[in-house]
Amino acid sequence: MKQLFNRMSLKEKWMLSTATTIFISYALICLILYISLHTWLLNNEERGALRSADDMSSFFETLSPTTTIQQLQDRLSNTIGKQEQTIRIMNFDGINILSFNEVSPSVPTVATYEELLNTVIRKTDDAYIVERIVQIGPFQGYMQLIHPLTTFHKMMQYVLTTMILVGIGALLLVALISYYLANHLIRPIQQLRDSMRSVRDKGLTAREAFTYHADDEIGDLLTMYDSMLEELNISFTQQQQFVADASHELRTPIQAVEGHLSLLTRWGKDDPQILNESIASSLTEVQRMKKMIEELLQLARREQVSASEADVAVVLTQAINELIAVYPDTLFQVEETEQKQLAAISPEALAQILRNIMENGIRYNETVPEIIISTAQIDGCFYVEIKDNGIGIAKEHLPFIFDRFYRVDESRQQKGGGTGLGLSITKMLATKYHVELKVQSEIRQGTTFLLKIPLKK
Repeated sequence: MKQLFNRMSLKEKWMLSTATTIFISYALICLILYISLHTWLLNNEERGALRSADDMSSFFETLSPTTTIQQLQDRLSNTIGKQEQTIRIMNFDGINILSFNEVSPSVPTVATYEELLNTVIRKTDDAYIVERIVQIGPFQGYMQLIHPLTTFHKMMQYVLTTMILVGIGALLLVALISYYLANHLIRPIQQLRDSMRSVRDKGLTAREAFTYHADDEIGDLLTMYDSMLEELNISFTQQQQFVADASHELRTPIQAVEGHLSLLTRWGKDDPQILNESIASSLTEVQRMKKMIEELLQLARREQVSASEADVAVVLTQAINELIAVYPDTLFQVEETEQKQLAAISPEALAQILRNIMENGIRYNETVPEIIISTAQIDGCFYVEIKDNGIGIAKEHLPFIFDRFYRVDESRQQKGGGTGLGLSITKMLATKYHVELKVQSEIRQGTTFLLKIPLKK
């Protein structure tokens, strides 16, 4: 039975379990009701038999000594003519002196005289038998009243038949309702199964949309599944993007290093000047590849945002000091506002965002680089404006400057020696920490970045 149950579908298990549970509950309720009703009706029959015996005893006590047998029969007929009880008057030798309504056969008494004085009642399969001593004028004997249980048995048979028929009907109705509910409740799970099968066969992009939108456990399951698939899809997309970016961008420096090494292998190793130039160029390309790989890996990571906080003024000062060490000719002008609350971003992420933006303004500049930084705290946010005097960006290029390896023109590609990933990393970090990023720029007029950073709550 266990193996058979395990082989059933979830819908069949649901229907069978529901129908079985309701059937057992109904059977127990019917059994309790049947036993209670049987006991109550049987007690009523017993009380009815005793009540009739009391009425007969009272009736016999009112008879006068001159009452004839015919008169007695007539009066008995008027008294119990509408009942199915049989009454017999017996002497102590067991001889039937008088009987009325002979619908039940005579039953020999088993009681003693002392027991008859206190009324004897016993039950057979078909009737209650009440026996007691009666006095009719000068005659003394005992009365035997047979109270048949025909009506009682018919009533119980009717009740039992009704319960069985209602139970069968209820079982069929429960099976139909269970089947309908199982279909309705299992449908989203079937959709989940079909979606999994489609993803397995065709990939993440082939997953099917769900039509189940109820706010319950199944809805939570489907929402979580869809969220997990979205996370996997993003991870796979980033992995593919990483492979494509790495293979595309690393090809040139690898070819350059390969060319220098080939040159040295053929004849350049004997020429000190060519040897030094090739080694220097190869080291430059290797350092460029190292930096590019680190930035690609950073873009590929999808770390969860932890509870972080940063003092913008402190981080800004540190970032400026780092850039001054690399670009000592750069002029920095900072207009600071007193910061009363910490920003909801990690110091490392904020420092990298600030460095990337300011370094772009320094690299892409035809004069002495000048960076003007203004800060303000307004309405639960901290604003940082970074303005440079660089060569600027044309309006048609602004929407794409955060794309990986996007170059405005070839001169920008050669000029600063960057990897083309700095602003992509900036955008990724800004999105992760809910930092709003706006850019304004004009050719020969410089570029302005505005950061809106939420404050720590």
